[in-house]
Amino acid sequence: MVSGHEGSKYKLLGFENKKNLAVVMIISTGKVIKVRLSELLKSEMADELSRQEVRSVYKKHYSSGSALTAYEMNDRNERSWMMYVALNVLLFVLYIFTNIAATKLVYIEHLDIVVTPGVFLYPLTFLIVDVLNESYGFKLARKAIMFAFASNALIIILLSAASYLPALSGWKLDAPYGEVMAHVSSVLLASSVSFLFSEYVNSYLLCRIKELTNSRFLFLRVFLSTFFAVIIDSFIFCFIAFYGVMPNDQILQMVYVQVAIKMCFAVFNVLPAYGARSLFRKYVAGN
Repeated sequence: MVSGHEGSKYKLLGFENKKNLAVVMIISTGKVIKVRLSELLKSEMADELSRQEVRSVYKKHYSSGSALTAYEMNDRNERSWMMYVALNVLLFVLYIFTNIAATKLVYIEHLDIVVTPGVFLYPLTFLIVDVLNESYGFKLARKAIMFAFASNALIIILLSAASYLPALSGWKLDAPYGEVMAHVSSVLLASSVSFLFSEYVNSYLLCRIKELTNSRFLFLRVFLSTFFAVIIDSFIFCFIAFYGVMPNDQILQMVYVQVAIKMCFAVFNVLPAYGARSLFRKYVAGN
């Protein structure tokens, strides 16, 4: 039996040789289960593994666990989780940068629009979450989102607390610092709410569309999930961060501009998504 699928529902994580078990992850939920090799080969799960994974299961089963494969747990877990940590850190860095940079409004005279510096980098967070969903499942992608959200909340608390510390007499930057930090805190609060809602919607839609299309049409689920997430993120962020500071018509104009720019990036995110999936399978998953 050789599967024609490419790990649409299950991913082989490795083997526990002493117990003759295969460690398998359910892609849609991120849940990890352990199955005996003989039972795995007889079950429908084998039909949802990639060809390379099925061959490795056969090789391990008929060698009674002595044959070495690309799915040995020690090497495989280390590479896989190091990549997961790296993606978490990259998501955190991009998220915090775009939030702090949002305190500076940029006016592009030729287009007569106002944007924030982070609008050009923030769409990359959707790509990272898409890669996390594709490679590690919805459960672990959701944990990465919550990690970035919790980190952002901690930064809000620390920055707010720093504003109340006694200042050095005559220090000229104390008043500007207080003003900037007050705006940064409101921006971080706005981004926390928008990030949590938009990234959750992005993750949920990505996994849902993946199930409905049987893991086909990666471009479709990347684009559609990002499309709805971008709209939610832009509206929530702009109105919480700038309501009362700017006229509503300018806020709406900023929302429309952000949605347009982010949607352009959503289209370009499709090719990197395919590339990231291919690199993950080649160098991390061993496919």
